[in-house]
Amino acid sequence: MKPTTLQRAVIAVSSALDRRYGWDKLPKWLGLLVLAGIRDRLRAENLYDTGRDPSPPAPLASPNDPTRFERRTIDGMYDDKSDPRMGSLGSRFGRNIPLERGYPEAPEQLLSPNVRTVSRRLLTRDTFQPASTLNLLAGAWIQFEVHDWFSHGKNVAEDPWTIPLADDDPWPQHPMQIQRTRPDPTSDAGRPPSFVTADTHWWDASQIYGDDPAFAAAIRSGEKGKLRLDEHGFLPAAMDEHLDLTGVAGNFWVGLALLHSLFMREHNSICDRLVAESPSMSDDQVYEKARLINAALIAKIHTVDWTPAIIAHPTTVDALRSNWWGILGERFDARWGRLTKWDLLRGIPGTATNHHGVPYSLTEEFVAVYRMHPLIPDDFTFRSLQDDAVLQQLTLEDVGALKVRGLLGEYAMSDLFYSFGRMNPGAITLHNYPRMLQHFNRPDGTLVDLAATDILRSRERGVPRYNEFRRLFHLKPARTFEQLTDNPQWAKELREVYEGDIEKVDLTIGMYAEPLPKGFGFSDTAFRVFILMASRRLKSDRFFTVDYRPEVYTQSGIDWVERNSMRTVLLRHFPELAPALTDVANPFAPWVQTSGTMPVASVVGHAASSVAR
Repeated sequence: MKPTTLQRAVIAVSSALDRRYGWDKLPKWLGLLVLAGIRDRLRAENLYDTGRDPSPPAPLASPNDPTRFERRTIDGMYDDKSDPRMGSLGSRFGRNIPLERGYPEAPEQLLSPNVRTVSRRLLTRDTFQPASTLNLLAGAWIQFEVHDWFSHGKNVAEDPWTIPLADDDPWPQHPMQIQRTRPDPTSDAGRPPSFVTADTHWWDASQIYGDDPAFAAAIRSGEKGKLRLDEHGFLPAAMDEHLDLTGVAGNFWVGLALLHSLFMREHNSICDRLVAESPSMSDDQVYEKARLINAALIAKIHTVDWTPAIIAHPTTVDALRSNWWGILGERFDARWGRLTKWDLLRGIPGTATNHHGVPYSLTEEFVAVYRMHPLIPDDFTFRSLQDDAVLQQLTLEDVGALKVRGLLGEYAMSDLFYSFGRMNPGAITLHNYPRMLQHFNRPDGTLVDLAATDILRSRERGVPRYNEFRRLFHLKPARTFEQLTDNPQWAKELREVYEGDIEKVDLTIGMYAEPLPKGFGFSDTAFRVFILMASRRLKSDRFFTVDYRPEVYTQSGIDWVERNSMRTVLLRHFPELAPALTDVANPFAPWVQTSGTMPVASVVGHAASSVAR
């Protein structure tokens, strides 16, 4: 979409100020204007359509039902009525770079330097480096969200990438083999390889509700729209037969279990509200409305709670919250409502849908910058909410997919949430990758170095290396290793691993090495993709734009989304957590230590919730 004359002027001024000073060094009001200009430029120059499967979309169930467009489909079709396949299950990832720049390198360049060498020399965690401004729920949250947004599906076992290893490498098989990404079966000849998603591209809470009809049906109770929960508030054990541990379910761990449980409980609370107000609604009607409401609330929490926590620069906190509330802010909305359709003033929800000239999809570049595994620690300390006493110390392997049910049976859910609120995630830097994930014994029996795989995936999918990526996102490239990082030891190591060639530095490695803006938990390079895609995920989805209205959500549904946050969700289901959240401005920041001073009512509630132990 071509920018207007005014937008072109704003883009030109914003680009000049950003390159000269950096948006983060400017006064807040000017920094906000510069970020708006950067976003307009990215919308105009960094959205590319990779095409789509030419087969016709599946027909809608109940095509004569007048409410057929008021619910999300399992496969994501018909979110856009004029282009039903847009963003749906199995559709292609788009690009944020010109298509001709998205070819993978020739094999001899693609495998250089050796990805196992990069993993061992630059990513191995010798000493845990904490992200002290965050709690571990923030680390679990982004994996919870990624499982909704994107998966490339099962990798191809045939003809794997072969990685030669050093003689002293302890890896059990020499050479190492890494399976290739599943190709797009409908790729267009004469264009770079495309890849398809095994999830929908929409922000539709598919990590909870599933994208397989059998799973989606199995998690429903069949009564009043509710989901099935076991005695611990988690998926019943019978659901395990629906989980494929060779896929993303193999990455499950207790942090994900907490968030799945929390928002399954939230779904059921929403159902209670809907049924109380409209007792005549059918089970299906209640379920579909509750899913819409729950998905929107999750999107809002990510927008106004999680993202401002992990990039806590004063300018970005206001910029990101304005995606939901506009520059008029939450207080104005609570007092006067959303009085205008201009999303700059009132926020994106309820405004016109706009794909900015390119059919909506998530992109390979978006996938690449969300490689944030250093957030996960190797060691966990579980504590009692009542008095902060240490209950147990475990490793990442002890809290993985096959151990989750045992932990939920051993500890009260409130103790687990409190423990996560008290622990820090890891900083997203070099030398801070979880050790276990570099030697990851997946539940299906395969052994993976996830760090080496992360590096190879970006190369394999044609994502440019660090310097070229920055050029394509209108940023200055690093001329030297000392300019790339302000850590002299890292500069030395980078020079050695990349044989003195700054242009070879991988995107992930460069992002982990570069100095961060004030308050940032990840790089400014990654932030450029977020500036573009954070608002796009909302602006392209009609359930956040033209259909974010009482006629679709119900008025109580809109009110539920607008009036709730991560704090209210936590306290609705675990009111005994209130003392730990005292004076905590953002629930993804470290919580308050409890020391046997919980109010009597909270202690009673905590004791009741701890019966499972």
